[in-house]
Amino acid sequence: QVQLVESGGGSVQAGGSLRLSCAVSRYTVRMAWFRQAPGKEREGVATIYTGGSTTYYADSVKGRFTISQDNAKNSLYLQMNSLKPEDTAMYYCAAQVFAIGPWSAAEKYNYWGQGTQVTVSS
Repeated sequence: QVQLVESGGGSVQAGGSLRLSCAVSRYTVRMAWFRQAPGKEREGVATIYTGGSTTYYADSVKGRFTISQDNAKNSLYLQMNSLKPEDTAMYYCAAQVFAIGPWSAAEKYNYWGQGTQVTVSS
């Protein structure tokens, strides 16, 4: 069983920063951050593989967001800099027991947190 609990969301002005955290009961082969804005499909933001040596990012966040993990604290993080209004969404951390299909395919993830809201004002 894997439990995921997100925190760190909030409201920020465009250009600001936020750091999202996800408390993880057990790391899996592939971990990721997703986001979903009202009326839009769930979108893969970033992923990290066991060991932390391999990461991938959505084109829309490259150069601005950084995914990382802290094994000692059993935590997954998403550092978000230079935030834009279009980053506004509910952010979720997710986990796959096995790496199946594209990392950004939400339907392939086995476990999900409840989400944390990020709102960026212009």
